[in-house]
Amino acid sequence: MLNNKSILITGGTGSFGKKMIQIVLAEYKPKRLIIFSRDELKQFEMTQKWSPAKYPCLEYVLGDVRDKDRLMRVFKGVDYIIHAAALKQVPAAERNPEEYIKTNVLGAVNIIDAAIENDVKKVIALSTDKACNPINLYGATKLCSDKLFVAENQVGRHNTTKFAVVRYGNVLGSRGSVIPFFKERAKTGVLPITDDSMTRFWITLDQAVHFVLISLSRSKGGEIFVPRIPSMKITDLAQAIAPECKREVVGVRPGEKVNEVLISEDEARNAIEFKECFIVQQDGPLRKKLQEALIGEKGHICSEGFRYTSDSNADWMTVKDLKNLVDKISDDYSIEESRWSMEDVPE
Repeated sequence: MLNNKSILITGGTGSFGKKMIQIVLAEYKPKRLIIFSRDELKQFEMTQKWSPAKYPCLEYVLGDVRDKDRLMRVFKGVDYIIHAAALKQVPAAERNPEEYIKTNVLGAVNIIDAAIENDVKKVIALSTDKACNPINLYGATKLCSDKLFVAENQVGRHNTTKFAVVRYGNVLGSRGSVIPFFKERAKTGVLPITDDSMTRFWITLDQAVHFVLISLSRSKGGEIFVPRIPSMKITDLAQAIAPECKREVVGVRPGEKVNEVLISEDEARNAIEFKECFIVQQDGPLRKKLQEALIGEKGHICSEGFRYTSDSNADWMTVKDLKNLVDKISDDYSIEESRWSMEDVPE
């Protein structure tokens, strides 16, 4: 699918972008692989590992999704866009709401407009479980972003660019996640636990990248792709990382959920279930056509009252599972195993 194509990754210097580069360079031969971000230091550091001299397809481009004029120039000749740029820290969003709106919402508008003007074939945007029934500003901005991308397929102002969204849970070991935090705090002998009953969905970076690539290939426009991923208890993660440490319950932070939701009961009415994922459709003139196509791919409509939540999930990670995964995480958060096979992605 990506051979001899031009791919651009917004927010390409983050954990996801680094893993995406690693996988795309190993499995494909792209014409251009453009890393678009606003951090010159991170771009410089990445060139030490992935140099354009060694990989001529690589391009490092400075810019911000808030700058539509910059996007208009950079998107020229691009076939596929993977939109990973976002502000995502929940507490910071509560203190700086206007900054999150500028990047996560208005940035999405800029991505859409620039992609349409440049006849980009497909755009797939990365979302979060926090966008489903949001209770914090970060989740609300990502919900707005999701709605913008999927709605663009319904309004009929263009015929070429297709937009879709991938929504998944916490990425195991990514920068800013609880695992590096727990490892650091373990040195003090005490781990802070927000709530003993807290549960979370988990996915590895490797799994996330492969799922995004599969969804990009599969997308017809207007879908929200949700992978089937396991849940874990926060207390089990603490046990896996530092069983010798004492635990201190510090309470749930503002804007934080005890259990996470990837598909709400209302969304499930428009969701098609597959063995490896769910695909949420949006209401509109294209819904029936998309639903028929998905059922033709051996999908089936979710049962009445279904909701996909981290506490009601059928798939759970044990302390042993978590310890094995944590032990595999290297300094650059590289995970070698993958739950999805790229054999499903056509060339």
